[in-house]
Amino acid sequence: MMKRVRNLVVAGLTSSIAVLGSTSAQAVEIEYWQYFFDARVDAMEQLIDGFEAANPDITVKMTHFPYADYRTKVSAAIPAGEGPDVVQLFYGWLNDYRAANLIQPLSESDFPAAKIDEEFFPMVQAMKVDGQYFALPTAVRSLALFYNKRLFKEAGIDAPPANLDELVETAKKIAKRDGAGNLTTVGFTTGMNAQDHHWWREVLVRQFGGEAYKDDYKQVNYNDDAGLAALDFYTSLEKEHGVTAFGFMDEPQAAFKAGRAGMHIDGSFRIGSLNKIRGLDWGVAELPAGPDGTKSNYSSYWVNAITTKAKDEKYEASVKFMQYITSDDAMQVWLDVVGELPAKPSVGLTDKNANNEVFGPFIKGLAYAHTTKFANESSQRQVLMDMVSRTDIEGQAAKDSLAQAAEQEQKILTEYYTK
Repeated sequence: MMKRVRNLVVAGLTSSIAVLGSTSAQAVEIEYWQYFFDARVDAMEQLIDGFEAANPDITVKMTHFPYADYRTKVSAAIPAGEGPDVVQLFYGWLNDYRAANLIQPLSESDFPAAKIDEEFFPMVQAMKVDGQYFALPTAVRSLALFYNKRLFKEAGIDAPPANLDELVETAKKIAKRDGAGNLTTVGFTTGMNAQDHHWWREVLVRQFGGEAYKDDYKQVNYNDDAGLAALDFYTSLEKEHGVTAFGFMDEPQAAFKAGRAGMHIDGSFRIGSLNKIRGLDWGVAELPAGPDGTKSNYSSYWVNAITTKAKDEKYEASVKFMQYITSDDAMQVWLDVVGELPAKPSVGLTDKNANNEVFGPFIKGLAYAHTTKFANESSQRQVLMDMVSRTDIEGQAAKDSLAQAAEQEQKILTEYYTK
């Protein structure tokens, strides 16, 4: 019999890997789904190998899809009794998945809430509803400042910036232009289409004395002096200081990967892909502090949940798999392969990990990170993309664009929570 069949679905192409082996009379196969990101797939392959070695009667079939298709595939498969028994989802989708009856709560006997509260970083408690957990992460994320060591050396810069003023001055020394005045190398990347919308909400607004939301993220609260100061700082990087260009090389991470950006704010998940780029010499630092020294960060995570499709022996196998992929050992594998941070202090705050020159700044950032509770992450991101675009392309006053963004986002929140 087949020991393992894994369907790898990438950009519509399907292939199968079959490995022969023995099974017991009680053999059961479960399916695990996640979106495609090469390092995440590599890490899960390792975890599945380890799990199957420890549980020879259980086979795990992994399927992954391009990110753009992922939610549609999941929402169509599970109600039809098909697809994953264990599924990966973004933390911000929890309420949608619960409302659609796609996932089931984790049993108290197998996943005691008090034990999870004690062992995991506090941000994970957003996965708890009425005292019961519905999902758990293997890893969490925070933001940090990536910097190009070669460009720093060429500009005579000894260390990454410690605060926002130093960020601007450092970026000025790195930015390069051609004879026509066009930027060929940006000192600092910008783009609300990437991680900047998180940086602006949970970091810049707080560093300028505000708080982007209130009432447990149900009420927009950034249409004030702090929000305006945060927007003015962000847009000044292009308009006043000339150290960046919105839309430079389309995506901020593309510019950094190409060696054409001195600094770039991104999540810890970017580590795995950067490690594969030959000739790119980069380092990591904590996010620059605000004008008065205030530190802030954003944290997010993907979680694993047991779907409503999993029943009987498949449910029992899914529980074992969930326990395995949220164990300390699994978190260390995920950190080493993907670069995403362990969801437990017992793994993340070891001397080895906390003082690592790459992982350390991200892990330290967890101590002062905030996790946005999204109603619709893509729509809320689009609001901030449009906010900046109006000031950049249409020349709208920052104050007016900010007010328009706050009104638009509040409509999204009100509609969601009214439902």
